[in-house]
Amino acid sequence: MNAKVVSSHRIREVTQDVTHLGDEFGTALFASLRRSDQRLRARHYLSGLLAAKGRKSIRNIATLVGGAAAEQSLHHFISSSTWDWSPIREALADHVTRVLAPRAWVVRPLFIAKAGEHSVGVERQFAQEYGQMLNGQLAFGAWAATERAGVPVQWRLHLPDSWLDDARRRRRAEIPDNVRWETPDECATVTALTTTGRWEVPRRPVVLDTHPTDLAGVMRPFVAARVPVLTRVNGGARLIVADPAMPGYRAGALPARQIMESIQGLRRPLETPQGSVRPTTLSTAVRVRLPGPASGPELLLIGEWHERAKAPTALWLASRASAQVGDLVRLTWLARRVAQDEKRIGEQVGIRDFEGRSFRGWHRHMTLASIAHAVTALPHLASESDEPCFSAGRLSA
Repeated sequence: MNAKVVSSHRIREVTQDVTHLGDEFGTALFASLRRSDQRLRARHYLSGLLAAKGRKSIRNIATLVGGAAAEQSLHHFISSSTWDWSPIREALADHVTRVLAPRAWVVRPLFIAKAGEHSVGVERQFAQEYGQMLNGQLAFGAWAATERAGVPVQWRLHLPDSWLDDARRRRRAEIPDNVRWETPDECATVTALTTTGRWEVPRRPVVLDTHPTDLAGVMRPFVAARVPVLTRVNGGARLIVADPAMPGYRAGALPARQIMESIQGLRRPLETPQGSVRPTTLSTAVRVRLPGPASGPELLLIGEWHERAKAPTALWLASRASAQVGDLVRLTWLARRVAQDEKRIGEQVGIRDFEGRSFRGWHRHMTLASIAHAVTALPHLASESDEPCFSAGRLSA
């Protein structure tokens, strides 16, 4: 059997995998694509993301569906066509939430290293997962997450001012006129709120796995939107202890790590699921406020320690919630689940592999890569029961 026949068989198998999620998924997902040729190319591109070997470039995908002619048509479909990715993402989110029943929306950065300077958004900027400044693209994804799986449904590309203020670069990358400069913190916040505010998705807490630098600027929009949020906190972030019974009350703004270390004697072990290999976790929390005249409502500073660790292994800040501290800490663990699935599945389906230069092309690739991620992650979950370890409905802004 020659290579072309093998590819044909593989495409047929993968297309069956796509439709395995159900007729509703297969038809409704691409319903916003009005032309049949667009729907066909969408399925071909999706099949290539699932089946192509190596990098999921348009060229490698095209080798599975028709060679040079297919490469030209797929390139046009991704980079130069007029179809809108937003309705497809919304349809994906609808399907994912019904199958997965997410506990939370996890927002985390995705850094895509690049050697050149022509791909949209490329700049020397901070890569959180590497802990240093690198050349590449910085994006934020919103993931529907449970203890068993994470699936991305929304993406936002951070565009440095070197792209937005340069009319030539902006024109060549086809960046829409309504795209304006925003900080990485603002980019992450908008990613979350466009998911929970614009789409008919379940009301769930947002877990920001982003180490924000402007805590007040991040917390304020969530409080205003009444969306429960937990965000990572750097140890040096300054907060005001709001509980009169706790050390540091009336001491002014103190570093978060110092506040936590002063109450580490109040730590309690956290129950883990039966059979879990997770090390024993200790946690405690204290009510705090943000510094400044417009400090807003009281928040909850949460510390997490691994057994025998002297310093906190993680610090989180939560909007006021009625859930127990243990429930909140378990929510933050979903960030680890998402990080694992990003590596295990996301990179397999080409989440970092788009080689084009246009803003619209990047978004269309990321939309179809997210669908490929869902196709890979969801089939074995659809028939399983998934009882919550706590009631997300107990959380309030």
